[in-house]
Amino acid sequence: MSKTTLSLAVNGREHQLKGRLVLFEMPGTEPGATSVAGHLNGNGAATWSAAIVGLGYVGLPTAAALHGRCGRIIGLDVNQERLREIVAGEADLGEPDRIRLDAALSDGSLELTCDLAAVAKADAVIICVPTPVDGDYVPDLGALRGACASVAAHARPGQTLILTSTTYAGTTRELLAEPLERRGLRVGSDVFVAFSPERIDPGNPDHLQRETPRVVGGVTPECASRAAAVIGQLTDEVYLVSSPEAAEATKLYENIFRAVSLALANEFADACGALDLDPVEVTLAAGTKPYGFLGALPGPGVGGHCIPCDPHYLLWQLGRKGRRSPLIEQAMTSIRLRPGRVAERAREVLAADGRGLAGARVIVVGVSYKAGVQDLRESPALPLIAGLRAEGAEVGYCDPLIPCIQLPDGIQMRSEDAPAGSGWDLAVVHTLHPGVDHSWVRDCPRVLDATYQFSDVAHRVVV
Repeated sequence: MSKTTLSLAVNGREHQLKGRLVLFEMPGTEPGATSVAGHLNGNGAATWSAAIVGLGYVGLPTAAALHGRCGRIIGLDVNQERLREIVAGEADLGEPDRIRLDAALSDGSLELTCDLAAVAKADAVIICVPTPVDGDYVPDLGALRGACASVAAHARPGQTLILTSTTYAGTTRELLAEPLERRGLRVGSDVFVAFSPERIDPGNPDHLQRETPRVVGGVTPECASRAAAVIGQLTDEVYLVSSPEAAEATKLYENIFRAVSLALANEFADACGALDLDPVEVTLAAGTKPYGFLGALPGPGVGGHCIPCDPHYLLWQLGRKGRRSPLIEQAMTSIRLRPGRVAERAREVLAADGRGLAGARVIVVGVSYKAGVQDLRESPALPLIAGLRAEGAEVGYCDPLIPCIQLPDGIQMRSEDAPAGSGWDLAVVHTLHPGVDHSWVRDCPRVLDATYQFSDVAHRVVV
């Protein structure tokens, strides 16, 4: 029986479905049972080893979380500069994970290398590489194909191989299980292959990896059991699903739900604006209902590594089968157009005072895709700034976490140091980093709050 409260809008009947979830029981908890290490290494040794392929926003916290739970951690990344950042302490990482990372580097339990052949030294291999989309919103599996090909080429009998990168259903079999079988390694007896979607929330201390349940789908039941024993070192709850495809689809559904919810939240915020209502107040009020409502808050757009990209993996796969999903398509279109709506609102705010965007000095407050992270990937601030510039505005930005940006047209910009609010015609509040002094924004004659949460300025308006 599951421990977790299901997040379902099914009118309070979640308890009727909890039995459908299979909670993994960690080996070694009953007398005489094989230890976790023995379960993973297969030779009865007291310790086990893990290789993490890709040390980005998922891989690095994963490696850090294994400190003290794994005798040897091998961190692999093809980017030598990334390894230098990690050693120098420059990687963007939350405080608990940073403490674990420093300890792992200090005691030598974490080894860093660019040599993917090192995966052969590990009992378990966890693949955590990015899966973006290209300019046409087609899945870009270049990094994933390369990582899986290297892992399959260097795999040895007894290993447990786990893919965590968000991707379309069938990828784990296609890129791992089938190449291993072609090498003569039988999946389920010689090697063990599974998919377990990552659930890391960068910059949010309320969602710790240890306290966030995970899902595992194995090619065989034994694959699932071994992979769950590995993932169980990262979290206290692991749930088993019937196949890698079910686990892959789980991650897509999670992020598609978020995409649709955010698109709806932004559209509803526009409706509230037309009715002279506060969308945050209305959303919070609706959220007091204990069933049937799962809300999201509006903002300037959607960025990051997941929401703007992952739904396109399903849309692409359905397209290959001649199928469509109009609701998801519309949500992704709405997300893509949101920065343009913010730029349009900036034009309206200036026009109300008899000004236009052409020649106006506009400063964007915060440009990372999310508060508290040094991550610019898919940030709506980039098309927002590009749109403002296209209409002739003189645009600057202020973000102490992002010292330099490059716009789609190649133009580079640097963050304004200690800007004076009075020197700008309009401030567009895009990202509010915790611990950053935004008091200077009060001196801007016009403030457009795209976060809907910057209430420190009496004269602010919202999108």
